[in-house]
Parts: sequence; structure tokens; C-alpha cells
Amino acid sequence: MSDIEALLEELRSLPAARAANARDVEALLARVKSAAGRWADVLYDIQESAQGLVGPRAGAALEVAFRRAEESYVELEIALSDYAREPGR
Repeated sequence: MSDIEALLEELRSLPAARAANARDVEALLARVKSAAGRWADVLYDIQESAQGLVGPRAGAALEVAFRRAEESYVELEIALSDYAREPGR
């Protein structure tokens, strides 16, 4: 559970306030992307370890949860990459 605890700490450390400037936005996107990647890794490990131990519905739900987390990571990666390409950055 240490991976999950580390992820929770990372999420808790994210600022609650809105970004004040462009540098804050970029830093926040990078941190959130990192957390999303870690969450996808945690879900993948849970999905893999649960195979054969849970029923088909639970297995399918774990697979969908992992895929959504992975998609979230990819979308944040795209957002960060596009943001970095903005003129003046």
C-alpha cells in the first residue's frame, strides 16, 4: 500500500488555489500528469494481481478503471505538451 499512500500524499500536496501565472499552470499540469501516471500504474497492478481472484464483472470493472486512468494520463500529457508549445513559452 505504500504506492497508494505516496500517491495520496502527492495529491494532497497539490495546491488548492488556482494557478496565478503561466509557470504555475505548467508546473501544476506536470504534477497532475505524474500523479495520473502513478494512479494508472497502481490500477494496472491491482488488475493484474486480481486476475483469477475476482469474478468477471469485477475484473472488467478493474480493466475499465485502468484504461480510464491511462487515458487521463495521456490527455494530461497532450495538454502539457501543447501548453509548452504555446508561443512565448
